[in-house]
Amino acid sequence: MRPRANDRYSFTSIALHWLMLILIAGVYAAIEFREFYPKGSDLREALKMWHFMLGLSVLALVWIRIGAKLVWGTPLSLTDEPAWRQALARATHLALYVFMIGMPIAGWLILSAEGETIPFFGFDLPALVAENEELAERTEEIHKFGGTIGYWLIGIHAAASLFHHYILRDGLFRRMMPLRSLKTCVSITSYSASSSKRPANLAALLRGARISMRKQHRETRPV
Repeated sequence: MRPRANDRYSFTSIALHWLMLILIAGVYAAIEFREFYPKGSDLREALKMWHFMLGLSVLALVWIRIGAKLVWGTPLSLTDEPAWRQALARATHLALYVFMIGMPIAGWLILSAEGETIPFFGFDLPALVAENEELAERTEEIHKFGGTIGYWLIGIHAAASLFHHYILRDGLFRRMMPLRSLKTCVSITSYSASSSKRPANLAALLRGARISMRKQHRETRPV
């Protein structure tokens, strides 16, 4: 993974970061709200299905995000950041990636072992294993524990970002802010559009200059 020359993440990485945050929030919301409805109800089953489909969406996007990191790189580390804080940040990021990959796979494994269909936005995905009730129960326990760990990881990550933004004021949080990246893209697009008009404007200016020179030549030419 190569470092970026500037101090910001790529537009793709920023977009994926915030999209995945929304999806993960939806994953947690679906499974938490599910408990408000009686077992066997349509709403409870629908929330379970959305919990799984959003989780699989995270699993798909995390690989794209890893690819974006490899292609566009990441910003350089802050030079004045203590070594222990950099190590903690790397460990937290690694744990988050394990969480985003491991949890959806665990959910997929649970449904497979329970013998249930694996829905994904109108498609039925293949089962990972044959029906196995004991495996389903054990994996579900791990999945629930992983969900609790996920709360802590996301909380630590968010708290660290706010600490950098409001206490240290080192600009770290702004590296991942979407609006600034969007403004940059709009500025580049506007500049490109205006630049594309320059040759036409220059040509018109040259034509006007030639006409003016011809008029002056005719006026000064002796009769």
